[in-house]
Amino acid sequence: QVQLVESGGGLVQAGGSLRLSCATSGRTFSNLAMGWFRQAPGKEREIVASISWSGGTTDYADSVKGRFTISRDNAKNTVTLQMNSLKPEDTAVYYCAAGRVWSRVVAGTPNYWGQGTQVTVSS
Repeated sequence: QVQLVESGGGLVQAGGSLRLSCATSGRTFSNLAMGWFRQAPGKEREIVASISWSGGTTDYADSVKGRFTISRDNAKNTVTLQMNSLKPEDTAVYYCAAGRVWSRVVAGTPNYWGQGTQVTVSS
């Protein structure tokens, strides 16, 4: 089993920045592909960003390209989502996710989910 705990959500004004972190435990972190998803009220959960086990490959939703950056620290078992130039439409619950293979994370079917952290961007 893998436990994922997100932190760093909150309220920020449009144009501001937030940094989300996800701490993992229970399985060798460096073997896991990681991702961040979000779900806004009344909408389906969508992938925001993903990163391969080595950190060598990343992918982003078109809506966040150039504004968000995903990174990982395999020594600290953490994955981070740096969010800049935030917009009101970025308001959502953000979830950390982990998968034994990257393709499952990208497909939206990771093996493990965190509980989520709320991000609210005011206009």
